Amino acid sequence: MSARASGTTVAAEPCPDDGPVPLGADPAGAGLDPDDLPDGLVVADESGRVICFNAAAARITAIDPHDALGRPLEKALPLQDIEGRRWWQLTDPYGGLAIRSGQPERNLLLGGREVLVSARYVRSRPTGPVRRLVVALRGTEARRRTELSHAELIATVAHELRSPLTSVKGFTATLLQKWERFTDDQKRLMLETVDADANRVTRLIAELLDISRIDSGRLEVRRQRVDMVSAVRRHVQAQTTAGQLPDRFLIRMVGPLPDLWADPDKVDQVLGNLLENAVRHGEGTVTIEVGPASSGSGAEGTSVTVSDEGPGIPEESMSRVFTRFWRGSKRGGTGLGLYIVKGIVEAHGGTITVGRAPAGGARFRFSLPVGTPAFMA
Repeated sequence: MSARASGTTVAAEPCPDDGPVPLGADPAGAGLDPDDLPDGLVVADESGRVICFNAAAARITAIDPHDALGRPLEKALPLQDIEGRRWWQLTDPYGGLAIRSGQPERNLLLGGREVLVSARYVRSRPTGPVRRLVVALRGTEARRRTELSHAELIATVAHELRSPLTSVKGFTATLLQKWERFTDDQKRLMLETVDADANRVTRLIAELLDISRIDSGRLEVRRQRVDMVSAVRRHVQAQTTAGQLPDRFLIRMVGPLPDLWADPDKVDQVLGNLLENAVRHGEGTVTIEVGPASSGSGAEGTSVTVSDEGPGIPEESMSRVFTRFWRGSKRGGTGLGLYIVKGIVEAHGGTITVGRAPAGGARFRFSLPVGTPAFMA
């Protein structure tokens, strides 16, 4: 009999089922070789000796399959937890409670390297002895990428917070020390600057909280009646109040709109981000078109299209627009706004797309279903 080890046959017990695992309903009768698996696979028999050690396991652990096959599992794969305890002695897969079915994935140490390990106990009957111990191994590269992404998020937000907080601290300290030296107009100007910077800090913290809720799937949607046209006009007015020329914006309404039940605060976030994005990164007239939308299933809703006449987004970048930290230009911003917009729209059950506007600029279009009022949900 033989065991599979990275394409090499050595003296040992057979791999489970005496060969490759069948692919089930495969009309060609092809099989799945353990070396074809992307994750590490280690199998031990009823006596705890390794009978299968695939190529991915060898890559992840840096252990030669010939050194592992036929050896006791605790010696072939000497895993430890982060406190230095021997994993196989701690879990005792062949002893202990007979109702256990395995071990969930956790981060363990193997010769100084981190490995993600999960185990499955295969029994001949529900409470019988362990006939096979199947161990899955994965590298920690994906987890490290996630950790790096979180670190980048923290660094980005910290950098963006530093500027307004420095301004707030400077102006408040100056006013406290030299209040009587300033005129009322000077005091008002400094307090208005402090107020604007405090609002900026509040927005950044809100963005951070939104990202946390989106990533964890806990973004709550409190649906109320929303007048989308009025909301668009309100945001356009806010832009003109902030100094933009009124004739830069064009609002179009296409046909009667169905009643829309959505979270008004989050709809404001979406509109605010898209309009600010068009004003900051686009050029020419910003056109906002509001109209009815229908999906392939016939469900009704409302769609909003925001387009500009600027250079637009390069074709090769469109697939990355809604990812974290994507920036269309070097004109500031955290690069988190469109990621949050996509999360909010999808939390409503809607969709958002990006493309090229007829005038050559960027065109964002999002659609929200009619929805159900919060008190009826």
